[in-house]
Amino acid sequence: MRERWAHSVVVSHLSKFQSNPNYLKNLSIMKLPAKKSFLRSSIHLVLVYALTLFVSCGKGGDSSEESNNTDANGSAEWWQKKEPQGTDKKKLQIAFVTNQIADFWNIAKAGCRDASKDLGVEIEVKMPPERSATLQKQIVEDLVNSGIQGIAISPLDADNQTAWLNSIAEKLHLITHDSDAPQSNRKAYVGMDNYKAGRMCGQLVKEALPDGGGVILFIGGMGQDNSKHRRQGVIDELFDRKRPEKLDTNNYDLDLEKVLDSGKYQIIRTILADGQNAKAKAADAINAYPEMKAMVGLFEYNPPGCYKALEQAEKLGEIKIIGFDENDVTLQGIKDGTITGTIVQDPYQYGYQSAVILKSLLEGKKLEQAFIDIPPRKVVRKATKEGEVDVDEYWADLKAKKAG
Repeated sequence: MRERWAHSVVVSHLSKFQSNPNYLKNLSIMKLPAKKSFLRSSIHLVLVYALTLFVSCGKGGDSSEESNNTDANGSAEWWQKKEPQGTDKKKLQIAFVTNQIADFWNIAKAGCRDASKDLGVEIEVKMPPERSATLQKQIVEDLVNSGIQGIAISPLDADNQTAWLNSIAEKLHLITHDSDAPQSNRKAYVGMDNYKAGRMCGQLVKEALPDGGGVILFIGGMGQDNSKHRRQGVIDELFDRKRPEKLDTNNYDLDLEKVLDSGKYQIIRTILADGQNAKAKAADAINAYPEMKAMVGLFEYNPPGCYKALEQAEKLGEIKIIGFDENDVTLQGIKDGTITGTIVQDPYQYGYQSAVILKSLLEGKKLEQAFIDIPPRKVVRKATKEGEVDVDEYWADLKAKKAG
């Protein structure tokens, strides 16, 4: 009988403790009746001991920490580990702003995700729903007003955004990625040599068309520096021109409708095609230019648009496709042999390294260089030359990075 009674007392007190963590403190200072039996005294001691163990072990708490962390409403949140005084340091807050929504940027987002974990910073990734400098500007202004401490941006129209970018740079640490704004006061640029990447793309065109022929270039826009350098690199490589000592866009072949003819290769024209109309523009070109021997897609969504248009026209293989970036359609086409190859950047590192640089700047560290070069690579069906990567190997690595 006494054993059952003692058990019920212990269970009762444990229940009260779960609903009120201060119950242990009250219990430990309870005065026992002047005349207490040996059993009652023993139960009291066992209770205190049992409840103490319950706090330190039963809920994973740390006996060296306070167990009753009380919120502003006075409710005890004793399961939360309380940080030692003075260690509650707010994380640095930075932002990564793209030029639009694309799978390319989802890879960069994965880099930001991993950098956030590794570096202990908070990163907001913002993608304008369409290629609009106005929308991009609004996103950045909202970030500044929210108290963000640093921004990495891919400018949509660097020449016309310079003054605005400088005004942002006066308020916080600003760097560029993917596409630079060299005339602005940005602290650094994370990206690749787009002119060099363009020449690498031109080399793939030469491999696809060793005897020459007509080529049409497809690109999302020409407002960014990366667009101009990339396109000019293709042209100069096909025409066997030397690399200029200084990359000055004022000296580029910027007339998109003008036929450029080297004798062996002809740039029939350059067609502006974005993610919404890439396939339609490619289909129109197939019908309008029967002399076209190759289609070169210079933005991530351009090669898939060309592929789908040729597939629909039943001309896959008849007209060559050379691409840029790592869309799944492009990689599958390389794997199947219907796309010659693609020049890939490393958007994962764009995201990751942008976070590294902004964190360093916010910690008062001096940058060793203003250009963080992430070299381009050629992805082909079977790598046989230096600088080439097997599509299977590349795609497997890409999937792993996306998955985290």
